[in-house]
Amino acid sequence: MKNILVILQNKYFKFGFASVLYLLFVIWLKNYWYLFGLPVIFDIYITKKVNWTFWKKREGKNSTFIEWLDALIFAVIAVTLINIFLFQNYKIPTGSMEKSLMIGDHLYVSKVAFGPRVPQTPLSFPFAQHTLPLTTKTKSYLEWIKLDYKRLKGLGKVERDDVVVFNFPAGDTVVVQMQAQDYYGIVRGYAEQFRQADLQNGAPIKSEEAYYNTGRQYVWNNFDIVVRPVDRRDNYIKRCVAIPGDSLEVRDRKVYINGKPQKEIEGIQYKYRVKTTQPFNPKTFEKLDIANNDIKGASSTDYLLLLTDEKVKQIKEFSNVIGIQPIEKEKGAYANYIFPHNPNFAWNEDNFGPLYIPKKGVTIDLTTDNLPLYERIIDQYESNSLEVKDGKIFINGEEASTYTFKMDYYFMMGDNRHDSADSRFWGFVPEDHIVGKPKFIWLSLHPDKSFPKNIRLRRMFIGVE
Repeated sequence: MKNILVILQNKYFKFGFASVLYLLFVIWLKNYWYLFGLPVIFDIYITKKVNWTFWKKREGKNSTFIEWLDALIFAVIAVTLINIFLFQNYKIPTGSMEKSLMIGDHLYVSKVAFGPRVPQTPLSFPFAQHTLPLTTKTKSYLEWIKLDYKRLKGLGKVERDDVVVFNFPAGDTVVVQMQAQDYYGIVRGYAEQFRQADLQNGAPIKSEEAYYNTGRQYVWNNFDIVVRPVDRRDNYIKRCVAIPGDSLEVRDRKVYINGKPQKEIEGIQYKYRVKTTQPFNPKTFEKLDIANNDIKGASSTDYLLLLTDEKVKQIKEFSNVIGIQPIEKEKGAYANYIFPHNPNFAWNEDNFGPLYIPKKGVTIDLTTDNLPLYERIIDQYESNSLEVKDGKIFINGEEASTYTFKMDYYFMMGDNRHDSADSRFWGFVPEDHIVGKPKFIWLSLHPDKSFPKNIRLRRMFIGVE
């Protein structure tokens, strides 16, 4: 045992062990410029010419403050590297995944499941996604160094029906005063207000593009706007219902992939109108695990509830219930807040598509008819110059009748189908936005209860499916 301890404390053993780990890391990164870090490791363990921990003395005793500072610096560096390359915590902030995942669930999100991304903006304040603590718009990162997208090799790829954490694609531009809302949705909202004002005042009606431009100008003139790189956009969590190359369609609320129904998922819920002869006892909702967030409207005998199929069956058995009516939009009822936000695609959240999900390397015919589906991919996600002149499409200055995708794309939906801002509202998720895969719930706190009753023990350490 003594001999083993002597070996472990030997500086050449420490140098060799650290070097092997570092070399494996460099091979994983596939960036051999990092081999220049080996001389640093050699100096740390062997020559000791440079004091790399300059905040503390090499010889003699350091103060308690310095010792604590040293431990804190080590912890911050270690946790930062773990969060970037291995795993991180994610807290469910909204009910978009109810009842599969619930508000207050804390998840272990694996970065190696799909392969971690090398940070594109590596200079940042620790543990802050995009904004410095105690501020509303001060960036927590610097853009002095901006790296190209690169994903390290992972254990697998995004599969159909996986739950996935990703950066919000429409979060590239944010209205500081309304950060919980989609910037593009805010612009469309103001565009519609200007259109309605013209209708009421009998003014000439302009084109949809003209109203959108007016709405955008109004937002930029009246609010604080920030633009964020991919890795600094808000993290979202949804279920991947369609992978690259799939064809997706939603018919009467049900999802179809390549013409076949999506597999049954137990936690999916929809909105229902429930009519009763007398009000529900609040304890009834608690017993059914219907949270305050699931109650979207209520009068003395009329409720709007988000329910799973199982909850619908249970409520039907109540003696005071006289009717349950599903809330559903009809096919062909155009909703301007639904992707691609174009009246030529009369889609809504309950009847959507069919839509082809782009796959890297696949070439599609491109026309002015289908351009609204893919224009954001072409000019934003894949950084091309896109113009339409005299009914013709020009990409990077050249007329185009086809387009070849440079990345894979995914279609994400929340299991809470009538209370989820997902791909039906803002479109595709590019592969460079994928963050990781939730593996299990390590803590779950009920949002409507106080400690210790808020701890949901039965949900802790269960896998995410």
